[in-house]
Amino acid sequence: MANNEISYDRYRFDVVVIGAGGAGLRAAVEARQAGLRVAIICKSLFGKAHTVMAEGGAAAAMGNVNENDGWKVHFRDTMRGGKFLNNWRMAELHAKESPDRIWELETWGALFDRTKDGRISQRNFGGHEYPRLAHVGDRTGLELIRTMQQKIVAMQQKDAKEHGDAEKYLKVFAELTITEIIKDGNKVAGCYGYWRETGNEVLFEAPAVVLATGGIGKSFKITSNSWEGTGDGHALALKAGSALVDMEFVQFHPTGMVWPPSVRGILVTESVRGDGGVLTNSEGKRFMFNYIPEVFKDKYADNEEEADRWYKDQNNNRRPPELLPRDEVARAINAEVKAGRGSEHGGVYLDVSKRLPADEIKRRLPSMWHQFKELADVDITEQPMEVGPTCHYVMGGVKVDPDTTAAYGVEGLFAAGEVAGGMHGSNRLGGNSLSDLLVFGRRAGAGAADYVKKLGGKTPEASDKAIAKAHDHLNAPFTREGNENPYSLHNELQNVTQDLVGIIRTEKELVDALKKLESIRERAGKVKATGGKAFNPGFHLAIDLENMLLVSESIARSALDRQESRGGHTRDDYPKMDPNWRQVNHLTKWSGKSVEVEAQPAKMLPSELLELFEMDELKKYFTEKELAKGGN
Repeated sequence: MANNEISYDRYRFDVVVIGAGGAGLRAAVEARQAGLRVAIICKSLFGKAHTVMAEGGAAAAMGNVNENDGWKVHFRDTMRGGKFLNNWRMAELHAKESPDRIWELETWGALFDRTKDGRISQRNFGGHEYPRLAHVGDRTGLELIRTMQQKIVAMQQKDAKEHGDAEKYLKVFAELTITEIIKDGNKVAGCYGYWRETGNEVLFEAPAVVLATGGIGKSFKITSNSWEGTGDGHALALKAGSALVDMEFVQFHPTGMVWPPSVRGILVTESVRGDGGVLTNSEGKRFMFNYIPEVFKDKYADNEEEADRWYKDQNNNRRPPELLPRDEVARAINAEVKAGRGSEHGGVYLDVSKRLPADEIKRRLPSMWHQFKELADVDITEQPMEVGPTCHYVMGGVKVDPDTTAAYGVEGLFAAGEVAGGMHGSNRLGGNSLSDLLVFGRRAGAGAADYVKKLGGKTPEASDKAIAKAHDHLNAPFTREGNENPYSLHNELQNVTQDLVGIIRTEKELVDALKKLESIRERAGKVKATGGKAFNPGFHLAIDLENMLLVSESIARSALDRQESRGGHTRDDYPKMDPNWRQVNHLTKWSGKSVEVEAQPAKMLPSELLELFEMDELKKYFTEKELAKGGN
């Protein structure tokens, strides 16, 4: 088809940010403050980002509640949580810069809960040695998005006053899906997509694109993710020629709702456990004492008396095992249910009513109280909650440069937030996501701005051929032969990932999963969307299905290759963590026809960071040969 026959809206910007959650909005602010013209694209309504589901708080070592906290302690906790597979430079930058990002957010209008002396309050969370999460009740993500939205509006109002047009330098495009990164050679020239309401096509010409698209949860049957979490950014990066790193590591948050069925998977914030909630099985026993891994036994209480004392005296007692990292708690709950000690509806019990008075629960956990009362008719001030693991977060993502967030292999492409890999290693600590968004969202905006300025006006061009290719790809569900139903295939895909690539994995099941995914991919090439593009959810799903298949295959292939258990990847046939595998990151690439995984040596920590840990602890994670060499 000739380009003069293709109808599309055309826009030109310096930087296009795909995603309007915390990372995307922070990137947009930074790029605009650098003097560039910025577009913000959100798949849903502006303000309805998955960031609002991060309820418990943002981790930052400000030391407001315990003065012993600091960036080095936060760094240690993050590396321990990720089982030392983290990109150490990302973990270092995150630990150092998180406090400034939280204080900055406060200057922009964020209303955090306060300590008695007026400082930002911080709460306990799993895997964090000290109270570290700055919070707004259990609605912290919502406050972050509200604050960032207001900052965007304030910047637009300033532009209106100075330039006569509020959207001249910073414009939001809501309910728009991007389906392709347009390149000129190996450089980004823009991106292509469509308005979800009308189906009309859109071309954005821009030398820099920031991916801030969030997660992949809708590839799984039970998930805390909203409908937008279909791995769009992961797939866009793969198809553009970049690579994903460590996609085998998927976090199943230990506490999602399990009943009634209509709300299964909805998140139950870790704040419940941080504020004293305990996990019990059908026999009424606090089972987490039976699941403390060897590497954590010196830091977590092995009896109820010490665990309970910790809430009043943290300096002289070990932490309750309910506050172990999420991967450990999720596996423990899964084991209890499989052993026949689960709750009535296939979960376990989480109870905070015996720890806090009713009015205190409603003050600290207002969303949770309302959520259970309205959706499950459970009053958490009097009754335990039924909870179980839910697909919540993917640690794997686009391989990026830690300092600039520049994506591997494609000039002008950047990534921040959940879509970027490396920061969290094999498992993310609760609370690190919100501060991750702010730290690396800012760095992405700065990196993109610096890249554009260095081009000196010599911007890549979107060719007619590239535009036509993007147009044909977008319209394929209407033009291809076949009669496959996207809803049926999505349901099959979710069953495969949930049953065969879930919390516990085996070689047999992963091989089976890959065969089934290959069959679904083949049939997806025959998915037919009927009717027009306007108001057509079947068309939307046909597009999303391609992304979810790429992501699911990336997870399964990486999981098959990693023959050990670590963090969010548990192999029943390789149940132990192997120090030799700590030296390996998996890179996932797309050949145009298949997903390919290659092993890459993981970078060793530098000496000054290695020295933050006791040698006895390091021996649990590193080989003797690595430790003999010392840090980089």
